Amino acid sequence: MELRKTCDDSIVIGFAGDVMVGRLVNDYLTHVPPEYLWGDVLPLMLSTDLNIINLEAALTYSEREVAKVFNFKADPTKVEVLKVADIDVVNLANNHVLDYDKEGLLETLSTLEAADILYTGAGEVLASTKKPVVVTSCGMKIGILGVTDNEPGWKATGSTPGIHYIDIGDIGAIKKDIAGLKENVDVVIMTMHWGPNMRERPTRSFVDFAHQLVDCGVDIIHGHSAHIFQGIEIYRGKLIMYDTGDFVDDYYVDPYLRNDRSFFFLVEVDRQGFRSLQLIPTCISSFQVNMAQDVDLMETMERMRLLSREFKTPLEVKDEWFLPYRSLVGER
Repeated sequence: MELRKTCDDSIVIGFAGDVMVGRLVNDYLTHVPPEYLWGDVLPLMLSTDLNIINLEAALTYSEREVAKVFNFKADPTKVEVLKVADIDVVNLANNHVLDYDKEGLLETLSTLEAADILYTGAGEVLASTKKPVVVTSCGMKIGILGVTDNEPGWKATGSTPGIHYIDIGDIGAIKKDIAGLKENVDVVIMTMHWGPNMRERPTRSFVDFAHQLVDCGVDIIHGHSAHIFQGIEIYRGKLIMYDTGDFVDDYYVDPYLRNDRSFFFLVEVDRQGFRSLQLIPTCISSFQVNMAQDVDLMETMERMRLLSREFKTPLEVKDEWFLPYRSLVGER
């Protein structure tokens, strides 16, 4: 797939964490235009060369709920919300895409296909869940693989639909896929729904696995699942975003962990991989994401600065002429 924008020697990829358009968000979207969801972040989303999110809900009319505490779905018509924000690729390897069983998953796939939105990490059979998305922008090829360590019972087989499930630490399960993709693209991105909820820092086993992925050829790790952002590491010149937090949802907000706060992650890449990162602090309110202001802005930046410092990743505070608020910037 050939993507948009004016060509240069680099491109900018926009990353966001969990986008949960189901439940109360779905209901609210029946009364507002699809652009509402993205608030004043929308112009930034429209300025990138490629946007990647984790889609934290099925797009289905199915009523066949699986036995879980939380089941998330949105009407398939709400795919328009993704289209207006130029969402190019969604990760489906997560713990909600089969909330309405295989029927819900298959309708999600067909809905995204009809909307020309690419997906990775789920499919009709195991081989399709492992198939990477490959996009081209300005002659640069970007390969994207989606995986999760959530819901092992949802793993696809050779004859049944499901997700691309792997055990964290089992590098052998993904090593060959990374190597094959690396031979055919300039930049490899691993988008991963991994780990438990509300964890501020990745454990040593997760850090070790992320390093193994980079050693195998991954240039950018796009982590999500914790519902809160975690620190950023530059490892051997490659970018590891351990968790990108929540971007849009209707969740209860923990007063300390503040899962309503995160970032829009702007990653510049060239043919050698990661070049620079700019983090735009965001905050969710009334089912809408906006750029953070005042106390939300300062506390979000400071927490990310401190968490990233633990990985020896310096982040510099900058004011950009095209932004009304400050951002955090780091380079390789």
